[in-house]
Amino acid sequence: MTILFSEILPESAKVIFQNWGWLLAVYNSLIVAFLSFISWFVIKKLLLGVVKYFVGKTKTKWDDILYKKKIFSRLADITPAIVIYWFAPIFSSAGSGIKRISIAYMVFVVMLFFKSFAKAFLEIYETFAIAKDKPLKGVVQTSALIVYVIGVVVIVAVLIGKSPTLILSGLGAMTAVFMLIFRDTLLGFVAGIQISSSNSIRKGDWITMEKFNADGEVIDIALHAIKVQNWNKTIVSIPSHKFIEESFTNWRGMEDSGGRRICRNLNIDLSSIHYLSEEEILKLKKIHLLNEYIEKQLKEISTWNTKHNVDTGIPVNGKKLTNIGTFRQYVKNYLIQNPNMRKDMTFFVRQLQPSEYGLPLQVYVFTNTTEWTEYEEIQSDLFDHLIVSLKYLGLKLYQKPSGNDLKHLNKLKS
Repeated sequence: MTILFSEILPESAKVIFQNWGWLLAVYNSLIVAFLSFISWFVIKKLLLGVVKYFVGKTKTKWDDILYKKKIFSRLADITPAIVIYWFAPIFSSAGSGIKRISIAYMVFVVMLFFKSFAKAFLEIYETFAIAKDKPLKGVVQTSALIVYVIGVVVIVAVLIGKSPTLILSGLGAMTAVFMLIFRDTLLGFVAGIQISSSNSIRKGDWITMEKFNADGEVIDIALHAIKVQNWNKTIVSIPSHKFIEESFTNWRGMEDSGGRRICRNLNIDLSSIHYLSEEEILKLKKIHLLNEYIEKQLKEISTWNTKHNVDTGIPVNGKKLTNIGTFRQYVKNYLIQNPNMRKDMTFFVRQLQPSEYGLPLQVYVFTNTTEWTEYEEIQSDLFDHLIVSLKYLGLKLYQKPSGNDLKHLNKLKS
């Protein structure tokens, strides 16, 4: 029921308002504005103060986040529009226009409320462990964008007094234009759903994507872009849909396994490979990691050569220990007794195809840590030892001649 504020005035004032119609409009406007302010003040200052008090008393963090993101404050902002809408009929012909403006403002506040709610939802969601596996930031941003588009359509429809469906039907003809304008948004939305469902990327994952010079940790997964902080502290922003279109490496599997691979070659100089002499065998028996192996091999070799009546005067006849085979066993034994290696994962030492760079001896093992600095320390210590150990078996690493080598050679010739 509409209240005419002029009815509560004295008769003398009523006569003035009847003669001065615009003055009545100003009077009513001031009264409505005052009531709107009072309603806003009561909700915004008093009731929200009570809400803040009780929020601070609770143990849960959810209500703190809701309050911080202005969820309750947005609801208070809508009260003045409700008051104005309620009293709009007292403005006669202008009442319908005031109603439309009030409704448009209320829709706008609802849009802001949804924006604040979306931010609060994401912050609360981030507190759960599942947030790392199923990032929803892109989906929530897309939902907020859809709400904004719908809200703008409703506001325009209310202001011009037309049905929202009429405006939406008119926008249908502009679908191609909207597809072009919101291309990245749509692609990002689809990519976000696929990334979330396939669990291919999580916040905190280490990824490499050479095309975009990305090699580091994922720090943000949003609607339009995924941000990667490289190990040199630079930040790369990659369009979300590129992770569906392009190939990339996610090192999460390595980190989850608890072991990080070492796959490195020692290129042995082919000219240093030979059969072991009796004198060399005696020296190598003093190496603890080789003593048992050499004893076992010598017995097997002696038995085999005797059984087949081998003429051992010629080295290539029968079986004989080689320095490269013995070194390969030494490397294997050294890795087995190394506490930093995973024995339950792929573990071998092998020879690769010889080339102009020598004979590659490949070490293929996994460390028991995935932490980068520890891994590098373990790998460096391992190859420090192996490189130095080569000389004890008469082996040398292949190395291209340097300028000093050529200079020394020229001196010898002269």
